[in-house]
Amino acid sequence: MPKYVFIDHTADVGIEAFGATLPELFSNAAFALFDIIADLEMVENKVTCNLEIIGIDREQLLVNWLSELLYLHDVKNYLFKNFLITNLTDTHLSASAQGEPFVENKHIIKTEIKAVTYHGLSIVQEGTQWKARVIFDL
Repeated sequence: MPKYVFIDHTADVGIEAFGATLPELFSNAAFALFDIIADLEMVENKVTCNLEIIGIDREQLLVNWLSELLYLHDVKNYLFKNFLITNLTDTHLSASAQGEPFVENKHIIKTEIKAVTYHGLSIVQEGTQWKARVIFDL
């Protein structure tokens, strides 16, 4: 099973992320975000950011998680590629993200993502597999 796949969307970029567990699902959704933004082959694990995220439910928690990572990319130019979810409930997430700041002659930016949207957002369990649908505003 892949970490994520693209889904058709007219103006923006949509993904379905997968995971055997909710922490794996949240990690794979974060990986998809940065895999869309940049070529992750050259990104090294030089920086670790520890994050605490809250939300009113799983869906808002996922949007807040991805939005916080996007904020760190926009403000501090971080490119992350490894994510470890250490604690996850329906309303709280503790995690670390590893990567490094963008370096002009080293990293390739593929797409600029403006925001994580609630449009079409879903988190469902299908059998033993979790699936999330997320649309990113370009």
